[in-house]
Amino acid sequence: MNKQPEFWLRGAIPEYQAELQPVIHAILQAQEEIHSLMKDFPDNLLWGKPAGMASPAFHLQHIAGVLDRMATYAKAETLSAEQFDYLKAEGKEKSSVTTEALIEQLDQQIAEFLAYLAEVKNEKLTDYRGVGRAHLPSTVGGLLFHAAEHMQRHFGQLLVTVKVLLVKST
Repeated sequence: MNKQPEFWLRGAIPEYQAELQPVIHAILQAQEEIHSLMKDFPDNLLWGKPAGMASPAFHLQHIAGVLDRMATYAKAETLSAEQFDYLKAEGKEKSSVTTEALIEQLDQQIAEFLAYLAEVKNEKLTDYRGVGRAHLPSTVGGLLFHAAEHMQRHFGQLLVTVKVLLVKST
């Protein structure tokens, strides 16, 4: 276990706007905890769905996908065909997928999201952004906050699922 305080108690991360610090802290905290949770997690349990819960693989794929999609909407762009394909494939079992590969993919997406956040200016946070095909109303800040809280929510679900799978496998 990490002996450091949670990210929000480690101070500001200088390369990001003050208004975005809670988003950054939540994402980095979830990333750190995911790494700790998934260390040495057996690949053969990745697709387990105890009591019909979503699999660990789904949560890892979904977190990466949500970060990508929320950044796209925050940039006032529409989702690409590749992003829709990724969304459709989230949670679909592939025996070749490994825990290590999913964590690497997640880390790459987090790095891209954080690089985007470093460019966001405070005056843009309240800019309107339409979400999805229906262009539901949000803002740049709303999308960025949602990405962080959604990641935290799925980490919580991942934590429970992983613990249940590990108990059942012993």
